[in-house]
Amino acid sequence: MTVTWEELGWERVAAGVGRVRLPHWDCTTGLVVGEGTALVVDAGSSLAEGALLRTQAQELAGCRVTHLALTHPHFDHVLGAAAFAGAEMFAAVGMDALFTHERAELRLDAVRQGLPVAEADEAVDALPVPRHLVSGEWTLDLGDGRQALLANVGPGHSAHDLVVLVPGSVPGEPEVVFCGDLVEESGEPQAGPDAVPSQWPAALDRLLDLGGEDALYVPGHGAVVDAAFVRRQRDELAARFGVSP
Repeated sequence: MTVTWEELGWERVAAGVGRVRLPHWDCTTGLVVGEGTALVVDAGSSLAEGALLRTQAQELAGCRVTHLALTHPHFDHVLGAAAFAGAEMFAAVGMDALFTHERAELRLDAVRQGLPVAEADEAVDALPVPRHLVSGEWTLDLGDGRQALLANVGPGHSAHDLVVLVPGSVPGEPEVVFCGDLVEESGEPQAGPDAVPSQWPAALDRLLDLGGEDALYVPGHGAVVDAAFVRRQRDELAARFGVSP
């Protein structure tokens, strides 16, 4: 018997495309199902969460997870990555150096935000270094006409922001854009020490250029939004950080 997205607590956004809002930090993980392939977008906050996400994604896709894309290097989006062993891992250029040299800072941030020390230690020790680094755009062929475009649109929310655009699989179906934390719906966008506020509005301009007016935008935290919401948030960030239009 085939399991449905809803039975596992996932939201189906388009044909073969969905996401789940995780507990604790309301972080989103996405899934794009291809032909014998499955792309997961963001890995959760711990090895246990990553393992659960992988199991559920494979149930929904009917195959193993073949690709993992990380939208940015914050703990709630990346510390489950080691649970996806064997998947080809993609991230913005520079994430390899960060995962190699700044693990202590990543662990400290996770513990400071409430992840138990033992879980943080386990996940950071096992964290793989991304093999595929995106400096511009990278198109993944997921089979049977399904593609996903990975685009390095940052810096903005972080120094390494990657978005994932999934074209509709049937005529008239909207594109879906996984935004990472460049866009947040459930609260005000967070600007931590690695944010680049002066370039964040421009990153959102690039994101909107990619997705267009009719796309569905999946924030890193919160409900799915439209282009008008993203544009309003872009203008609010520009005003907040004193960035000229």
